[in-house]
Amino acid sequence: MSLLDDLLALNRPLLADGATGTSYFARGLASGDPPELWLTEHPERVKEVHAEFVAAGSDIILTNSFGANAFRLKLHDMQDRVFELNRRAAELAREVADAAGRPVAVAGSVGPTGELFAPLGAMTYDDAVAAFTEQAKGLKAGGADILWIETMSAPEEVKAAAEAAAAVDMPYCFTFSFDTAGRTMMGMKPTDVPALGAELPGRPVAMGGNCGVGAPDLLASMLAMREAAPGAVLIAKGNCGIPQVHGDHLEYSGTPELMADYARLAVDCGVRIVGGCCGTTARHVAAMAEALAGHEPGPPPTIDEIVARLGPTLMKHAHDGEAPAGRTRRSRRRD
Repeated sequence: MSLLDDLLALNRPLLADGATGTSYFARGLASGDPPELWLTEHPERVKEVHAEFVAAGSDIILTNSFGANAFRLKLHDMQDRVFELNRRAAELAREVADAAGRPVAVAGSVGPTGELFAPLGAMTYDDAVAAFTEQAKGLKAGGADILWIETMSAPEEVKAAAEAAAAVDMPYCFTFSFDTAGRTMMGMKPTDVPALGAELPGRPVAMGGNCGVGAPDLLASMLAMREAAPGAVLIAKGNCGIPQVHGDHLEYSGTPELMADYARLAVDCGVRIVGGCCGTTARHVAAMAEALAGHEPGPPPTIDEIVARLGPTLMKHAHDGEAPAGRTRRSRRRD
C-alpha cells in the first residue's frame, strides 16, 4: 500500500499539482535549459514551486524529474547524474510534503525517453527498462511515495517503466497523452488503456491522461476510459486552455474559473485524481481545490455539456469509428 492508496481511501477527489515547467519559466528558467539543473543550482526555487502547490491545496506533488532519464540528460551531457538528480528531486519534494501539516504524496515524475523503439528507432526494450530503473532507484532513495509515469505515447515504454517500478519495489501509476486524433502519437486509444494496465507487472494504483490538447479533449478521453473500465482509478491532468504566443513566451487561455469548472466536470466523468498540466499555476490549483471542496458528484456529462462549459474539443473522436463517449446520456451513474 502506498500513501496514494491511503489518500484514495478517504473517498474524496484528490488534487494533484499544476505545471512545473510553467512555474519554472515564470521564475527565470531559460527556454532549452533542463529544469533538472535547478535541483542543484536553485533548489530553493524548486521547493518554492512545490510549496505553492501544497499551499493551494494539492494532495500530490510531482518531482522535478520528468526528463531525468539517461536518454534526455545525455542531450545536456548530464547522463552520468541520473541517480543524483532523481534522488535530489525526491528529497526536495519530500521536505516540502513533510512540512505540510497534512498527508501530501510525493510522486516521482517519470517522463518518456524521447527515443523510438527498434525498428523505428535505436532503443531496445532492455535499454528502456535499464534507463527507467536507474531513475526509479534515485527517486526511491530520495523518498518518493510512488512513481508517476506520465505523458506517455507508446505502450512498450509504459511497460518498461512499470517493469522498472517492480524492479525497485515501488508502486506506480501511469498516464498517456492524447492528440487531436483521439490517440497517442503511437496509436494508443483511451479505451486501450485499462487493458494495458491489466497486463503490467504489479498493480498500477491509477491510470489516465495528461497534457495533449485542451481540457475538454482530455475529459472526452476520460469518459471513454471510464466506459471501458468503470472501476478504474482515473487520473486527469489537463492543460490550462490553449497556448497563445505573446512575444517570446507562451500564455495559456485558461482562467482559474475555467479550471475550477474542469475539476468539477472531471469528477463527474469518474476521475478520482484531478490536476493541471501545461499553463496551470498555483492560482488555478487553488480555484480547483475550492471547487472540489464544494462539489457533489453528478452524473457523467455529455460531450455537448463539456463543450458548453469549457469550450470546443479538437479531437476527431475518442475511439475508433464511434462518436465520443458521453455524447448521449447514459443511464448508468458513477460507481
